[in-house]
Amino acid sequence: MKFSHFEEAYLHTMDQVYYSPEYENNPRGFKSKERLNCSFEIKNPIERVCYKPSRQENIIFNFAEALWYLSGSNKLDFISYYASNIAKYSADGEILTGTAYGPKLFSFGENKINQWERLINVLIEDKDTKRGFIQIFDANEDIFLRNIDVSCTIGLQFFQRENDLHLCTFMRANDAFRGIVSDIFSFTFIQEMMATQLGLNTGKYYHNVATMHIYEPDNPKVESVLSDETNTCQLNYSFPSMPHKNNWEDLRTVIEYEALLRNRELALSKEQIDAIEIDEYWKQLITLFAIYQSIYYSKKIDAQLYHTLLPIYQYFVKNKWASLL
Repeated sequence: MKFSHFEEAYLHTMDQVYYSPEYENNPRGFKSKERLNCSFEIKNPIERVCYKPSRQENIIFNFAEALWYLSGSNKLDFISYYASNIAKYSADGEILTGTAYGPKLFSFGENKINQWERLINVLIEDKDTKRGFIQIFDANEDIFLRNIDVSCTIGLQFFQRENDLHLCTFMRANDAFRGIVSDIFSFTFIQEMMATQLGLNTGKYYHNVATMHIYEPDNPKVESVLSDETNTCQLNYSFPSMPHKNNWEDLRTVIEYEALLRNRELALSKEQIDAIEIDEYWKQLITLFAIYQSIYYSKKIDAQLYHTLLPIYQYFVKNKWASLL
């Protein structure tokens, strides 16, 4: 199947799994509906969100998870600040193993292979290469029931074709209601980050999943989203693109500020964010994290910061936390 953007792919896939499942089963004791061997193409992967109001997509968590991966961290306190329920996947309360893709990207296995750097060099050596693969799932992972944190993603394969960087993702398992939203957000963010570093356009995104499923407790929410008749095209939003440059220096600055905000080591005003010497695209992310600091610690949203957001980010913040405005 081919789709122009994520929302189309998301709604179609969820509809197929929910209303036309191939199997209904109980993996690890959790009732679910399932379809096997699902694949689709997204023409414009920068449009990586679902605008349906009923979905209440958490745009701040999505950016945080993508940064968590790109920071190379496996620390639970980083990502659980944005989603406390993820703590149940940590065996020691300190780190995550299967879920944390950052160490897989930048220090994989015993030899601590920096797969990102290796991929860049492979693409520079041979722009038509078929070897541009980043491995995520590790055969050394404990796949028995005693371990609840096994990597869902097998790997990411990048292709430079002409001036576009395409990405094929391979997953052993994907939740068609929850996980797919943040997973494709992060994978396409990584794709765009890689493309800008190489001076290429962000090409197509291909999603390949062995088992696509929906867990029974999410059934009411799935039905709500699938029956949501909001015409999101009329919202007339377009998801922002990264600057066409190597964005790593700006990204590292955002990661530094994210940690300071998360640990309440500083608070930021509009004027202070304006003074940070990075591109406006990345200042918007810092603003989102500054807003989340006030949501997390004070249960309110700083009105001045909120009004500095792009309309598209205002939409997601208001849709998720309307009562705090």
